[in-house]
Amino acid sequence: MLEEPLEEILESINLHKSLMRDGPHVVINANRVLSSKVVDGLEIEPEELPDGVRARLRVRQGVKIKQPVHLCFGMLPERGIQKILLEVEIEDEAEVSFMAHCTFPKAVDIQHLMEAEIRVGRRASYSYIERHWHSDEGMVRVVPVARIKLAEGARFSTEFELLKGRVGLIDIDYHTDCQAGSSAEMKARIFGRQDDRIKIKESASLDGEASRAVLTTHIAVRDEARAEIYNELIASAPHSRGHVDCKEIIQGNGVARAVPVVEVRHPKAHVTHEAAIGSVDSKQLQTLMARGLSEDEAVNLIIEGLLS
Repeated sequence: MLEEPLEEILESINLHKSLMRDGPHVVINANRVLSSKVVDGLEIEPEELPDGVRARLRVRQGVKIKQPVHLCFGMLPERGIQKILLEVEIEDEAEVSFMAHCTFPKAVDIQHLMEAEIRVGRRASYSYIERHWHSDEGMVRVVPVARIKLAEGARFSTEFELLKGRVGLIDIDYHTDCQAGSSAEMKARIFGRQDDRIKIKESASLDGEASRAVLTTHIAVRDEARAEIYNELIASAPHSRGHVDCKEIIQGNGVARAVPVVEVRHPKAHVTHEAAIGSVDSKQLQTLMARGLSEDEAVNLIIEGLLS
């Protein structure tokens, strides 16, 4: 009975069914686990809840998982609430990358809520790429909250990207605590249309010596869409380094707001920031139009470059 929704979810994100046979994964529709597979050193314990799923993910000490672990969170109904509660433990010197696919192809009114507690051990590596597929007209409310703790020498990276459909509402809240020699990289790339609302709050505390963090946010809004970006870096340790990069393009009646906050609490720490908000660069636009593109085609190409 699970075969039909499983195929529909995989088709909506362009994944072949062979994924189920060959690679580690979890596939979820609303609050039902449709398929799950692990490999040596990886533990995934999904638990179905009335309105979502709780999952405990663990990579054992020293294990290096070469294949990406696919996490598919889907809502095939038009309406509903999906809560995802994640507890992630990457033990010392382990390495893993997760590819999260969030798909809501028929959404009229969907809420996708995520709460994650993530711990990355000493000299361990954890990568989390999150890609979204939404319906073209419906309302999807995406509200992910993550708290990440990096031990000495740990590496953490995350990317958020909307590949299809309108945003609806996206409200991201991520915070990372970085110990000595650890590094964090957080990226978000989103294009808002119609009356979409984009809120991003990403922050990192550089608490350990020689810790590093880079926060990158590239946003485009048009029509009546609005975006508000809050990036914060606090450097408290010697030789800690950080950079905030926020770029936003507006068209039509779109509104964008950026609040970069950098705070340095040690004389040997260094944090920089770069924020730019405005319309499409006129020189780029003229160059592309001189090569035969229409104004709309040139604008779309520039935005694609920003979000790539």
